[in-house]
Amino acid sequence: MEFRQEEPEKQDKKRGDLLGRVLDLKDVVAYRDGTVASRMLVNTKAGSITVFSFDEDEGLSEHTAPYDAVVTILDGECEVWVAGQTFQMNAGQTIIFPANVPHALSAITRFKMTLTMIRE
Repeated sequence: MEFRQEEPEKQDKKRGDLLGRVLDLKDVVAYRDGTVASRMLVNTKAGSITVFSFDEDEGLSEHTAPYDAVVTILDGECEVWVAGQTFQMNAGQTIIFPANVPHALSAITRFKMTLTMIRE
């Protein structure tokens, strides 16, 4: 899997065009063939909000995070694994990955999601 995320300075400049506007989050980042793409909307000491797009069969391998991670599916279908349990998710559904618990996800179809991390 190839994952493309722009450098923070470039993201900060581009984030300005999102401020004070009504957004349809599934339109914030485009699908890209054979890869995962992202666009960070908010990144502060308190937390971050990022929108991701995954091409079919792409995903994120099992990992942990030091904070709870809230994932909401915006478009398409994916499969997620949390602490050994498997869930199929569709647009409109949300799951919370608990801090320090192994989790992963994989695209069944192309899909988009938001990732919200709140730091302690």
